[in-house]
Amino acid sequence: MKNQICDGNTIDHTPTADVASGATELIGKLVGVALGDVAADTEGTFVTTGVFELPKVSADAIGKGGQVYLTSANEITTTASGNTAAGKAWADAANPSPTVWVKINA
Repeated sequence: MKNQICDGNTIDHTPTADVASGATELIGKLVGVALGDVAADTEGTFVTTGVFELPKVSADAIGKGGQVYLTSANEITTTASGNTAAGKAWADAANPSPTVWVKINA
């Protein structure tokens, strides 16, 4: 196949603020997870597929398979309004709990 550019599992991106390894970064409407620490204004690699344990809004109860969203504070929530679609919950996460497993960009 001569027209494939890449496998689509990662994307290079230059964030405007430091991003820690494993932290989320919104790239347009695409959620990326930093493969390593990425300094501000420096190109780094972000993973765009897979399941990750991500910080969530503690008070949200999230059910497996539910649509989840990324807040401006880089937390996962069930609230769509004002947030960006992040993917699907891969496991239940009770209220309260600090994290949830998310299949990003699903």
